[in-house]
Amino acid sequence: MPILSPKRQVTLPKELCDRLRVQPGDQVEFLEHNGRITILKKARGASAGVLRHLKADARFSDEESLRDALTSKRAKVTAKRRAA
Repeated sequence: MPILSPKRQVTLPKELCDRLRVQPGDQVEFLEHNGRITILKKARGASAGVLRHLKADARFSDEESLRDALTSKRAKVTAKRRAA
């Protein structure tokens, strides 16, 4: 069983690293939930193409979209302030 070192480091067992294809230099992310720690290997390009199926609506320019988003945000902030 791995033990936390005085420098707060843990050595992962070689068999686990081999099975999960984790190598020295790989980027990992740590998540904590309900007292449990999960280590995720960050895979370069893992999200590439996720939004590929979405198409821009030619009726709206980037400028119009930005203006609309800012107006919406301001309206929400104003409403929240009035409610408080």
